Amino acid sequence: MTDVKHMKWWGWGVEGVGFHHEDKPGFAPFVVNAVGIDVWKEPVPPISFDELDVPVSQTPDELFDALTTIVGPEFATKDDEERVVHTYGKSIRDLIRLRASVLPRIPDVVVYPADESAVQRIVDLAVASDAVIIPFGGGSNIVGSLEPIPTETRPVISLDMGRMSRVLDIDEYSGLAVIQAGVLGPDMEEQLNARGWTMGHQPDSFTYSTLGGWIATRSSGMQSDKYGDIAEITKGLRVVQPGKLLVVRPIPSSATGPSVREAILGSEGRLGVITEATVQVHKLPAKREVIGYLFRDWDSGLAAMHDINKSDAAPSITRVSDARETAFSFSTSKASHGISGQVQKALFAFLQRRGWNLDEVCLSFIGYEGSAANVSHQKSVVGDILKKHGAITLGKGPGALYDQKKFDTPYLRDFLLDRGAAADVSETSAPWSKLKPLYDNVFAAANKAYAEIGLEGDGWIMCHLSHSMHSGACLYFTFAFTHDGVDPLAQYDVVKSAIQQAFIDSGATLSHHHSVGVEHSQWTEQDISPAGADLVQGMFTAVDPGNNLNPGKILPR
Repeated sequence: MTDVKHMKWWGWGVEGVGFHHEDKPGFAPFVVNAVGIDVWKEPVPPISFDELDVPVSQTPDELFDALTTIVGPEFATKDDEERVVHTYGKSIRDLIRLRASVLPRIPDVVVYPADESAVQRIVDLAVASDAVIIPFGGGSNIVGSLEPIPTETRPVISLDMGRMSRVLDIDEYSGLAVIQAGVLGPDMEEQLNARGWTMGHQPDSFTYSTLGGWIATRSSGMQSDKYGDIAEITKGLRVVQPGKLLVVRPIPSSATGPSVREAILGSEGRLGVITEATVQVHKLPAKREVIGYLFRDWDSGLAAMHDINKSDAAPSITRVSDARETAFSFSTSKASHGISGQVQKALFAFLQRRGWNLDEVCLSFIGYEGSAANVSHQKSVVGDILKKHGAITLGKGPGALYDQKKFDTPYLRDFLLDRGAAADVSETSAPWSKLKPLYDNVFAAANKAYAEIGLEGDGWIMCHLSHSMHSGACLYFTFAFTHDGVDPLAQYDVVKSAIQQAFIDSGATLSHHHSVGVEHSQWTEQDISPAGADLVQGMFTAVDPGNNLNPGKILPR
């Protein structure tokens, strides 16, 4: 019905694309050791769409007719597959429920507005009809920000922003671009790059997420060390609210009371529908390099990232994986029979002779952008720091490979689900001084949770540091286990809850960039204090007294 691109209903990405291990000889033994599954066994694919028990649309005829009048008959639909696609995001909880045909409440109608005027009319109609509006970007969310409340009895409208996908203007003198909120990452960068500009924002979900979604969830990208996260990038906003339009002008800085811009950032549709943003953009760099490095151990890697942040260096990427994630990264490498394979073997043999424990080595990627002279200077400054911490330079090859594969990891979750394993992520941020205790506490909590569900010694968790900031950094944890096939979500809840609570107990935040949704809302009050939760609820009530705007997100229902 439209040319708006969506991911497949049952998993990440598009049909026909997935993770393959046959050309990665280290992957099968790694997964057997990590979660105890044989990747060569016959996978159990998702059920077919025809097997889903899709609830009937509850859209009153008069509401559907009114929506059709606003957007046109080809841009309002009650089609079952469209409604299922717009029900969930792509968390492990979402994918498990889809495979089990657990659809207690789904949108009744999906609409595709073409402009801000149509969005305003849809929002006003929804409020007047006492319907629910849930904004939808690319559908990549992993914390339940998209799903309707299961007990919702009112009509639910999924407002898909995909037709509003243009870069409208670039103020080249100021370095600001006006962009519609529904644009997907690659489409936005293509439009900016054609005029010599980039926004520099590249989250892992980049291929299938939108500008509006990034803003609504306070996203960070892997190059946030240089370009900032979306909260720093976003300068101006236009937000449709019931009966009115909120406009935040793109001022570089102001002292005009509490920040309305900050209130919209991370609001997940509860304060209105973001239609347009004015964002910082930068000239395309003349040179870009991502270099791989190897540290002796995790402590050395953490200390080096801290020292780089405190130095005069300004790399675009500072990332280091712990030993477990490093082992995973090596396991996903393709077979190398030529010179590169021989060089790697020689390097590892050399490190062993130097007394390195190869089970503790940690892989790092650091990115540099700018003029050739600036990149050379940055590499020199960083190189001196890394030398002090005993790092080995791996060169451009591993960095180029990382750059190519960085958006492919989410496909692995579907691969594991097909084979009876569940994998998910939790990320946080904390001050530099608390990162190592936080890391240790999370591992202890996760392993205790695995023992609680009968998987002592069999559950997997790994971590990397990314998004370095002045006072601290983000730690990003990936965990996986072979589920019992009876109630995998009950097992998942034990592990996920243990990890999240360890964040809070260790002085970290419940989420650095994945947002709150319903997945994390039970920790909101612990994170921002009861008074903070009251303040947030007060904003929601003031803007949306009828609770029509994506209810149930951020604060517990």
